[in-house]
Amino acid sequence: MIPVRVTGGKISAQEQEAYLNHAKEKYPDKQITGIDIAVDGDYVDLHYHFQPVPFERIRRITGYLVGTMDRWNNAKKAEEADRVKHDLNGKMEHLS
Repeated sequence: MIPVRVTGGKISAQEQEAYLNHAKEKYPDKQITGIDIAVDGDYVDLHYHFQPVPFERIRRITGYLVGTMDRWNNAKKAEEADRVKHDLNGKMEHLS
């Protein structure tokens, strides 16, 4: 059962179920973990909570888009180690 929290008023269980069904249709690729419903007279504000989705960070290093460097050969690893790196202020820093 997906938890539903209602604030600011009351709505029927049938209406709560309708909002959950709407979320399942609108976000078919996401797993809903909860819903907050804020009642304001005839209006409601819906806030859905979803299961976090894991992701892999992709970076541009030495002209390649990579997630990790674990599959690089020694020459490519040396190229990355010798590159000039920039900090957030635009200053160049050579890291060895």
